Amino acid sequence: MNKEINNACNEQIQAEMYSAYLYLAMAAFLESEDMGGAASWMKYQAFEEMEHAMKFYDYVFQLGGVVELLEIEKPPSKFGTLLEVFQGALEHEKIVTGRINSLYEMALEKKDYPFQMFLQWFINEQVEEESTANEIISKIKAVGDSKEALYMLDQELGTRAPDEEETK
Repeated sequence: MNKEINNACNEQIQAEMYSAYLYLAMAAFLESEDMGGAASWMKYQAFEEMEHAMKFYDYVFQLGGVVELLEIEKPPSKFGTLLEVFQGALEHEKIVTGRINSLYEMALEKKDYPFQMFLQWFINEQVEEESTANEIISKIKAVGDSKEALYMLDQELGTRAPDEEETK
């Protein structure tokens, strides 16, 4: 495995684990705000991010690289309104998308075709992540100040469950 790509993968493991930590912090904040459905949604998001980190972990070992776990920064603990929480999640996903795109550019530059193929899944995943966050933000904005509608939206967010593919 190319040393630069190995190092970049280790940094991405760190970034994915930070994402998990951030979403878990958002979940804890939402729990404290009596938004159990949204908190559940964020806990599931944290779980997904840990799975993403493990994909990079496994990839490094599969290609004979070395996994070096890097320090994970402490996430914030306060996030504001439900809208601000999801806007923060969207902004974070945009950062992750930029990181994945940079990794893909590196794979192109190094002519590392297996890494390009590996990253394609993440490119597709980031399109989905940003789209989902935008959809939730639109719903929160549509709800406005209606406590009843906000309650229903919180209930809807709490129904998020793993896809059949993820439970295998």
